[in-house]
Amino acid sequence: MKAEIRGIVDINQTAAEFISSIVLRISDKKFVDVKSILGLSISLYKNLAYTLEIHGPDEEEAKSAMIAVFNKYHLHVEVNR
Repeated sequence: MKAEIRGIVDINQTAAEFISSIVLRISDKKFVDVKSILGLSISLYKNLAYTLEIHGPDEEEAKSAMIAVFNKYHLHVEVNR
């Protein structure tokens, strides 16, 4: 499996472990649900830096896990809550 595809699947599966909403901000008006493999595959690897918005009861755990999985694939991510 190509590294990009592996990264998309791993990020998607990590996000699916949490109850919290995890959204990738593409621009001021465009957002993608990271739990949507299709939306994620269309959006990921087109930018150099990413911003995630995480809201929910397990957001602290989700934040740590999402930062770790993005870093695993050498993708710079910031998390806003």
